[in-house]
Amino acid sequence: MADTSVLLIIGGGIAAYKSLELIRELKRRGIGVRCILTRAGEQFVTPLSVAALSGEKAYTDLFSLTDEVEMGHIELSRSADLVVVAPATANLMGKCANGLADDLASTALLATDKPVLMAPAMNVRMWEHAAVRRNAATLKADGVELIGPDEGEMACGEFGPGRMAEPAAIADAIEGRLSRTSA
Repeated sequence: MADTSVLLIIGGGIAAYKSLELIRELKRRGIGVRCILTRAGEQFVTPLSVAALSGEKAYTDLFSLTDEVEMGHIELSRSADLVVVAPATANLMGKCANGLADDLASTALLATDKPVLMAPAMNVRMWEHAAVRRNAATLKADGVELIGPDEGEMACGEFGPGRMAEPAAIADAIEGRLSRTSA
């Protein structure tokens, strides 16, 4: 997968820790990774950890003077071959499904002309909520590919669908999507 790259958007949720392993797995497979970390994502993993593993700056702020002088959200959203959201929280999925853009992550999602792959991760009750199901259906109709969520025990102690897919499975889906894009 030489000369391929993804823009990884890391949403806020306990599953964000898996995004660090996803970065490692993608780098191991020769896929370049640039990352946007949401404010909520920063509560679970740090920009320093993300930058250290990706070898690239971790982007966090829509209104960064240094990044936005050159319309960073546009450049970020279009420089990669694929945009990946992992974990894709109910909030990020809802924003994308409804065309809302109030931070760097949601703005980049609306500005991209690249394929988008989302790995949902949330509490089972959230995943089963009618609004989230509707947003997931809208995203699929708009061409967004979803991987997961998996079923299992949640950090909150509940059990059911809502766990983010494992990093290796997401990396496999990314490779599959990248091979279809380059074909």
